[in-house]
Amino acid sequence: MGFLALFIVALIPVLKTLIVTAVGLFLALEKVDILGDTARHHLNNLVFFVFTPALVSSSLAETITMSSLIKLWFMPVNILLTFIIGSALGWVLVKVLRTPQHLHGLVIGCCAAGNLGNLLLIIIPAVCEESNSPFGDSSTCSTNGEAYASLSMAIGAVFIWTYVYNIVRAYGIRSTGSTINRTNSANGGEIVTESSLEESLLSKDIETDHSHDTPQPIDSIENYEKVPMRKKIKQQLKILAERMNLKMMFAPSTIATIVGLAIGAASPLRKLLIGDSAPLRVIDTSTSMLGDASIPAMTLIVGANLLKGLQRSEVGLGIIIGVQVVRYIAMPLLGILVVKAAVHFGLVGSDSLYQFVLLLQYALPTAMSMGTITQLFEVGERDCSVIMLWNYAVAALALTLWSTYYLWFVS
Repeated sequence: MGFLALFIVALIPVLKTLIVTAVGLFLALEKVDILGDTARHHLNNLVFFVFTPALVSSSLAETITMSSLIKLWFMPVNILLTFIIGSALGWVLVKVLRTPQHLHGLVIGCCAAGNLGNLLLIIIPAVCEESNSPFGDSSTCSTNGEAYASLSMAIGAVFIWTYVYNIVRAYGIRSTGSTINRTNSANGGEIVTESSLEESLLSKDIETDHSHDTPQPIDSIENYEKVPMRKKIKQQLKILAERMNLKMMFAPSTIATIVGLAIGAASPLRKLLIGDSAPLRVIDTSTSMLGDASIPAMTLIVGANLLKGLQRSEVGLGIIIGVQVVRYIAMPLLGILVVKAAVHFGLVGSDSLYQFVLLLQYALPTAMSMGTITQLFEVGERDCSVIMLWNYAVAALALTLWSTYYLWFVS
């Protein structure tokens, strides 16, 4: 595949993202006011509770089987490494640039969370369908590529809504010094509170983060020392669970991943729900229809938040450049070392397409879900949109160049 053909393949999905972002920006204009504060709040809830879980579960159920799940065991490990490496580099970045406290979670999240879903679902089939693709037969390549991209999207969603979500939440607590109870001025409702309809997932009353810092009387401390070790451990685990918000471990996307894998891996369930002759195929097709709305909705939210960022943003040029350096230079280079080591030690087979996907996971722009997370907490929405805009603009060139190199690397 020539450079120009590859450039077009990588450029088109990024351009699609930028165009839909521009539409979201237009809809948020004061004269149009279709995606105002209230509308974005409700759209975020739809994305979180309905669209993203539907997309994850339907994609996994249709593409993943037990044999492919065993074969792809290293992918969750690789994705976890992208989040750990990215967040570590993001932490270094905020320390070096002396980033404002309330933006720490945003910058670390943007460095850690890559767009492991929709871009792969667009790029991989496009590469496979090229006449001179290095991955062999186009139909086999597309089938395998869709399975790789679907699993990548599902695992990525789990880490985003557990790992990155809690990073943004934790730094949001530190910067405000109080509980994250954000009131929507447009409708008087709380976006993230224990008493709201979303109490079981979106948030948890986190006043415990500060209540444990209150000085205790000496007699209370002496009584605590007399408490049996078993009870002490139980109390500490309870405090840890409250601070980490472990309810997010069972967020809708996580549950959808479990359901999708169960349907795909269990042959009886798969025959019942998946395929043109399946008796309950209408459930799968309906779920897929809902899931198709996830990516456009998230992109519109980012565009709508961008309006605030263009009006006033605290993100400096140093932060914008720093995030690009982490995502498009440091991460891809470290990814080559990780995948090369995995191949050397036999953790990854000789499938060149699989290796290509693993490498590509380190060179992707920031996940669209970051816009949703910042909107849920109302922490750095406008700043997130500015970072994302530059991130996807640079991706048009950076993603193309890294894709070209990765194709050469695995061939």
